[in-house]
Amino acid sequence: MQTDILVVGGGLGGVAAALGALRAGRSVIMSEEYDWIGGQLTSQAVPPDEHSWVEHFGVTRSYRQLRTDIRQYYRDHFPLTEASRAWGDLNPGAGWVSRVCAEPRVGLAVLEAMLMPYRGGGKLKVLQPYRPVAADVEGDNVRTVTLRHRDTEAEITVSATYVIDATELGDLLPLTRTEYALGFESRSDTGEPNAPDEAQPENVQAVSICFAIDHVDGNQTIDKPENYDFWRSYEPSFWGGPLLGFKAPHPRTLETTTRSFTPNPDDDPLLVDADQRKGGGDENLWTFRRIAARRNFVPGAYQSDICLVNWPMIDYMEGSILDVSEEKKARHLKAAAELSYSVFYWLQTEAPRVDGGQGFKGLRLRGDITGTEHGLAMAPYIRESRRIKPVTRIVEQDLSYAVRGEKGAVNYRDSIGVGMYRIDLHPSTGGDNYIDVPSCPFEIPLGALLPQRVKNLLPAGKNIGTTHITNGCYRLHPVEWNVGEVAGMLAAHCLNKGLMPHQVQENDVHLANFQSQISREGIEIRWPDVRAY
Repeated sequence: MQTDILVVGGGLGGVAAALGALRAGRSVIMSEEYDWIGGQLTSQAVPPDEHSWVEHFGVTRSYRQLRTDIRQYYRDHFPLTEASRAWGDLNPGAGWVSRVCAEPRVGLAVLEAMLMPYRGGGKLKVLQPYRPVAADVEGDNVRTVTLRHRDTEAEITVSATYVIDATELGDLLPLTRTEYALGFESRSDTGEPNAPDEAQPENVQAVSICFAIDHVDGNQTIDKPENYDFWRSYEPSFWGGPLLGFKAPHPRTLETTTRSFTPNPDDDPLLVDADQRKGGGDENLWTFRRIAARRNFVPGAYQSDICLVNWPMIDYMEGSILDVSEEKKARHLKAAAELSYSVFYWLQTEAPRVDGGQGFKGLRLRGDITGTEHGLAMAPYIRESRRIKPVTRIVEQDLSYAVRGEKGAVNYRDSIGVGMYRIDLHPSTGGDNYIDVPSCPFEIPLGALLPQRVKNLLPAGKNIGTTHITNGCYRLHPVEWNVGEVAGMLAAHCLNKGLMPHQVQENDVHLANFQSQISREGIEIRWPDVRAY
């Protein structure tokens, strides 16, 4: 097969990359290894982590449209109460982590609808479920990528002028021999205040296999997981108690705190204020990432709230799945799933209740919500990827509030987007506790999307030129979307103008033209400086 632009990976960055290229009139082939496109939002089942100004500014126009369309989908198809239907900033799950907590299938439906006109018009082909297994490289250019079907093992080779790596783990980087970084860089390399003295390439953020639950009448208890006793006694040195428990470090203070868990509280969804400035919202684990609040819907429509479990206790810290054998990767992912099942079984049988009893036997796995028969999310939640060695590397001191203070984050000459989130690093395979520190609203430099050597490969997700530390705030949903959208637009722009990506970044005139183009398409490249007038 042949196309202008090949997008490998159909997560949020991949979908945004495809849309960016398609809007510019180019042909696109996009592959995805799971049954659902959408990555973090859908197959990984994670409600979007967003900054506090998301309803007003600080995201791209198309990302804002995604959020608007999710809300409209509920208004069009769900039996909302009149009050919830009239709620302008409708939060279907009334979760505290995001202002748009929604069921994964709704995000999937909206993403599919965004792509549908291009599929019908023949400009976009989507190959599912395919993953990359090989690449043909000539000099500093990628010529073809070979994709293998997950179930049949049939292979398709795709040639493209530009190749975009939107995989969750940066899978194309080793296949194309593109130079990349892995794990935790040293302080002598990056100058970062929170970096270790020596590099730790095997030290990456934990993966998590999320799951959705509700609480109904009856005994829904599952069989005891095979390795439950191992996980029941598992206690990280910095945790303050067993991993399977409501005690865990507070990400921002590292003090041991106790979370609460109250299925189906009688709270008013319209009073939930998911403002990350006020805290992470995880004090009550049920409402933390709730994706369906039953009181948003007419009585009887939902037997129970639906709660998405992406909590500290499901973080798998026993090993990295990057640059290890397929057998070892599969073993780690199987163990991560066993941890998630063990957490669920502990909730059903041993979790302390406020009435003094133990266990919530009415808890039920909702694999129908996550699209699986096994009951967990379709794909593991990936926080950290391989990362290109870029023209511009984003380091902690570029945006850390402790370093930059009221000056704000570094203004990049070649900014192609903006983002905001705390530097939020989960416990890691190297035994690190949380690193969760304030950051300034930041920009995304075009140089972080350009490999130092390879000419026609662009990253579209967590594989941009961050460090282990700065990945902690560039890895969230709206930033990944921004990165992917611009990668697709850049590839199309270069095809349309007869330029190469590095030429656009290096030349002031070419850069200004591209920045003007993406600004017209709704990409914000500077944070607003609001003053009196």
